[in-house]
Amino acid sequence: MKGPDPGLSGHFRDKSECVIDLPSWMLPPERLDAYRSTSGLAIVEIAGRDSVAAAVMAVEEEGFTDLLPTYAYTATEYGAWSRVGEAVKRLSARLPETRIHPLIVLGSPRFWQALNGRFMSELIAGYGFLSPCIGCHLYLHSVRIPLAVSLGKIPIISGERERHDNTVKINQISEALDRYQALATEFDIRLLLPLRHISDGQHIREILGFEWEEGQEQLGCALSGNYRGVDGCVQVTIEQTVQYLETFACPVTREIITTYLAVEVPDHLKIAGRVLGSRGESV
Repeated sequence: MKGPDPGLSGHFRDKSECVIDLPSWMLPPERLDAYRSTSGLAIVEIAGRDSVAAAVMAVEEEGFTDLLPTYAYTATEYGAWSRVGEAVKRLSARLPETRIHPLIVLGSPRFWQALNGRFMSELIAGYGFLSPCIGCHLYLHSVRIPLAVSLGKIPIISGERERHDNTVKINQISEALDRYQALATEFDIRLLLPLRHISDGQHIREILGFEWEEGQEQLGCALSGNYRGVDGCVQVTIEQTVQYLETFACPVTREIITTYLAVEVPDHLKIAGRVLGSRGESV
């Protein structure tokens, strides 16, 4: 397959609101129609090593014939844009008999901001912590739901894992993954996590069939590791994580996605402010 369209790099740089109105140069109407008639199609979340391994395992387990790679931008990533295209090329090389379609780049920084940035002070006061990683991963899965619905409610494949060798990531604990999947299910979308119970990094390398170190050769995040202390220990509890998701992040995301599916661009900050205010009134 060809590399990603050079226009995607400018699209990634500008990070415009792009969830329901994908430009025709990136997703032409005829291609959209073709996707809707493809029975073995699934969306792949392109990030780093684990996302590619998850796609490989999903094809083996589910028999997908076609994969649509997608990259969702946030507000905090940095690094060489070419890393995303290289991940897609690796996926294509690893699955030569699977059709890997042109990369889609989408996102909404205002959506991300509503979960993680604008109400930071109130969230810290209300929940006793703030780690944008939890809301960020909820955003990364959910921002693809409108596309998945528009293509016939096709599955989304993600590389989330509960454990990474001996490391726990607060945004990928089982309680968080359960809620990411449950929210997708509300919109009749299957969020597939084929690597969920694989903790051994060597097993991931075996699935890939080539060397690729975790966290390498991918875009970085300026907020990486924010929930760890100087000693490396996680400073956020499971209870805090669950409370944040159930009483703020999931309700906000649910309303935002519902609005997108009504073919409207949400007022993300207004929705988040209203949910946060309602929570304060109920305490």
